[in-house]
Amino acid sequence: MKPRESADAGLLEANREFYDTLWMDARLVVPESFNTWPLVCSLVSHSRRRLEVAPGLRPRLPLEGTEFVDMSMPAVSKLRARGANAVIGLVSSLPFPDGVFDLVCALDIVEHVDDDDGALAELSRVAAPGAAFLLSVPLHPSHWSAFDDFVGHRRRYQPERLLEKLAAHGFSVDQSAIYGMQPRSSRLLDLGMWFLTHRREKAMWWYNHVLMPLGTRFQNKLTLVPGMIDTERVDEVLLVCRKE
Repeated sequence: MKPRESADAGLLEANREFYDTLWMDARLVVPESFNTWPLVCSLVSHSRRRLEVAPGLRPRLPLEGTEFVDMSMPAVSKLRARGANAVIGLVSSLPFPDGVFDLVCALDIVEHVDDDDGALAELSRVAAPGAAFLLSVPLHPSHWSAFDDFVGHRRRYQPERLLEKLAAHGFSVDQSAIYGMQPRSSRLLDLGMWFLTHRREKAMWWYNHVLMPLGTRFQNKLTLVPGMIDTERVDEVLLVCRKE
């Protein structure tokens, strides 16, 4: 195996191990719980076929009528148990023909893969001309923290470079918004990571019964603006793109 292939395989296995363990003990949170739901509803009404890649147990598109692809078997099993059409797969090799989806959703995924251009190329390949594309990514390499390492991020994006990448794969940005449910307190994040590492059962009880219910209840309304928002103080961005 070549060094690059070995590194890619190692990254994939590290991500799979982390998220398999997480989703094995987590509960599925229905899409209606998230602040993205009004946006999704406005797009779904105009969409025929739709795809969400790597939703884990926090899908944003409707469970019924959406194709889901995730690398985690625990996540896929729990999605199927709720009636979703979910299959095992990778963003770098989607099991669908070209141009079949009118709505594609990939939140918190491309920052996890070494070849993000390959991932964006696949997402573009399966999107029909004129399709809507929802993407979220963390911004600013200078904001890198232990949390990025812990959850398996490979990068944070410079906003200008992100727009260039999207354009290179045929996507233009229609709207954008501040996004993400990560706590602002670094101490709270450190405490959460410690508990997930050393007191996993207790950490997952708090995640399922307290943190996610409170997080979804008190999340800020998603405020979309035309084009790219001012990203100077934005840690993570949601982009509503269009396939040209």
